Amino acid sequence: MASAVLWRRGAAWLRSCRGRREPPGVPLPRGCSGCRDVVPTCERYAVRRLPFARLADRDVAFFERLMPGRVLTGEEEVKPFNVDWLKSVRGCSQLVLKPQTTTEVTQVLRYCHEKNLAVNPQGGNTGLVGGSVPVFDEIILSTALMNQVISFDKVSGILVCQAGCVLERLNEYVEEQGFVMPLDLGAKGSCHIGGNVATNAGGLRLLRYGSLRGTVLGLEVVLADGSALDCLTSLRKDNTGYDLKQLFIGSEGTLGVITAVSILCPQKPKAVNVAFLGCQSFSKVLETFTTCRAMLGEILSAYEFMDEKCMELVERHLKLSNPVADSPFYVLIETSGSNSSHDEEKLNNFLEQAMASGLVTDGTVATDDKKIKGLWSLRERITEALTHEGYVYKYDISLPVGKLYDLVTDMRARLGQSAKNVVGYGHLGDGNLHLNVTAESYSHSLLEAIEPFVYEWTARYSGSISAEHGLGFKKKQFIQYSKPREAVVLMQQFKAMLDPKGILNPYKTLPSAPE
Repeated sequence: MASAVLWRRGAAWLRSCRGRREPPGVPLPRGCSGCRDVVPTCERYAVRRLPFARLADRDVAFFERLMPGRVLTGEEEVKPFNVDWLKSVRGCSQLVLKPQTTTEVTQVLRYCHEKNLAVNPQGGNTGLVGGSVPVFDEIILSTALMNQVISFDKVSGILVCQAGCVLERLNEYVEEQGFVMPLDLGAKGSCHIGGNVATNAGGLRLLRYGSLRGTVLGLEVVLADGSALDCLTSLRKDNTGYDLKQLFIGSEGTLGVITAVSILCPQKPKAVNVAFLGCQSFSKVLETFTTCRAMLGEILSAYEFMDEKCMELVERHLKLSNPVADSPFYVLIETSGSNSSHDEEKLNNFLEQAMASGLVTDGTVATDDKKIKGLWSLRERITEALTHEGYVYKYDISLPVGKLYDLVTDMRARLGQSAKNVVGYGHLGDGNLHLNVTAESYSHSLLEAIEPFVYEWTARYSGSISAEHGLGFKKKQFIQYSKPREAVVLMQQFKAMLDPKGILNPYKTLPSAPE
């Protein structure tokens, strides 16, 4: 059990987060000192701690009795749970809980609700908007050990599993049964299906299989007071009353903790092809998409784009090789079907048309798994390459497809030499741009040059300030650029009804009330 000294230091840490440093020789609290290189979120953003209770020895003792051996308090043990993988935000939680069952989650939340202890639900901690780590000293509730497949129906393709299952492991499991998961992300090796659902993650297969709002059939959720909501249906059609699961999809852990998921998996394609092409302008990228969609039709499963700066970064930092001639823009097209000769014929006809009409200047095609993965890595690992550039300001925008790259161009002109790089890539088939700005280190003046300009620009063209990453901590105050006031008020009412004490993932998703 952690000593009483550990919890007394929590008060010292809180003073530090308010901008006052401890004198030399006074150690930082556990969970903080190991990640000093990342400025505490509460300090960088001047956040005020809400009046939640502070952790005491008796609380730790309760959790250790509930789940012996699965309560983390050691400094090095807690450290990775406090910092997001981008190393852009960090909290100072002193306690990580690792339940294995829904019953344990209900007991944890019932206790925290009674004691007014704030809780930060956490899956694979791969989020990009600061939603997965604490802001202050919230207890981290990790789903890492809730990683069991409950059932899989080989006829319907319906998978039921615990929320902590890693997406890539699930895909491997259902592939053995002749199916695939309906979503695919660059973070698939770490992200949890519960976190995917809680953030309504989009990813690389949305063009073909749609969003999680359509493929998720049911959820099991534990509410803030510890009551369990069992809506874990495996039915594709159920028109009885309100569809409550939709409240929790995309709620980012603020309304309840997802503990299990029922999801519809499509049949595994028998034939997959990937084409990687070079285009001379963004208008050519758009024309290529129009032609591609018309000629490939039902076998088109992904249409991704990236600019030349993205390619330069993955070549320089990750030592990946560009398989085509240097171009201002690159396009990755994937087809998935049941007949390889049929699909290859359609793809070849499209490529001949695209080359002959000057839409594409160079390209390569992969049909075997190794080459396909190699081409996909050029697109999937852009985020990783960007982290080598210093601090990254990340924006996940939905826009009318024709306006998608104009925002990148305008941002480059606005920032000039104050930014190291301004790059654009994303899911063009979904109208989803990933705009990234890099600098040697965090700069508040650069942030002020980017925000709220990026959101005002997006709103001007009726876009969304978050296409698939969610709002988390970093973007919650800008929700009004995408949602009317009435909608935000209604969301706040839902939050107040389901979590009246506000203990679930506080400081996230919804804007703070004015002081």
